[in-house]
Amino acid sequence: MSYAIIRNENYKMGQLSYIYRHNERKNTNYSNKDIIKENGIKNYSLKNVNTSYQKAFNNIKEKYKLKGQIKKVSNVMCELIITSDKEFFEKIGEEETKRYFQTAYNFVANYNNLGEEFIVSAKVHMDESTPHMHIVFIPVVHTKDKNGNSINKIACSEFWKGKESYRILQDRFYKNVIDNGFVLERGNTKGNEHIKIEQLKKITNYEMQTMFENTQNYEQEKVTNDIEVIREDYRRVINKCNVLNKKYTKVKNIVEGTINKIEQIQEENQELKQENINLKNENKKIREYIDKAFEYISLLFDFPKERLKHLVNSFINKFKNKER
Repeated sequence: MSYAIIRNENYKMGQLSYIYRHNERKNTNYSNKDIIKENGIKNYSLKNVNTSYQKAFNNIKEKYKLKGQIKKVSNVMCELIITSDKEFFEKIGEEETKRYFQTAYNFVANYNNLGEEFIVSAKVHMDESTPHMHIVFIPVVHTKDKNGNSINKIACSEFWKGKESYRILQDRFYKNVIDNGFVLERGNTKGNEHIKIEQLKKITNYEMQTMFENTQNYEQEKVTNDIEVIREDYRRVINKCNVLNKKYTKVKNIVEGTINKIEQIQEENQELKQENINLKNENKKIREYIDKAFEYISLLFDFPKERLKHLVNSFINKFKNKER
């Protein structure tokens, strides 16, 4: 049984560089063993971005005069990950897989009256075990200001308004893919909590699938008919998985934070290098101007240029010594 899967994650400005590098495959190496670099040529974009997500955000904000206060803690972009399971994509084939992602892209472009112009990037990854699409967009709401004028405003909390917002997203997405002829299941809507993108990727990647299979085999090998014994051991296995998951998330956050800090330091270092080059150029120009001044004065007063320089330097040195 295959399911129509769509999940959302919100990001602050400082997090954009990480998802940009991952989605657009800008990294040289990846810790995710599920990524097969040789298959990277199969990846494609439904909405291409020619710059970093942060620069794209600033460009769109300026172009469409987007309102809204942007603070360090503000969520400025959202990322939807859209997929199903490996068996579904193998069954429908390459062309229908493309149609599935195009259908999903069209759905997002019109969801909550968003508008395609506010989609920053839509990248389909075919280089992992399960095909999936990352759609990154600015959560723009079309509203009115206090004077009744129509405005476009960046407001993540308003775009995903209400505790049922994610359930509504999943319901509408499921209806959309069904209406477009894809045979998928919606899944259980009762008690269905929002799963973060990183957690979803851990569920669908190779390592988590292997862990799940090993857990299944372990349960099957227990020689007992006592349901309470089986339940107790099952709870033990689940608790162990939860502990490992928390440890992994903690380490992952530390690594991502370190990478972001390194990037910031590299950017600052590049700025300092450029500033140093500019200062050197300015210093060179000033020296040339001074040299020209000596040349003109020496011609004007018919006085040797080098002797004039010597006299000026001697005067400056005496002045410095007096100040000390």
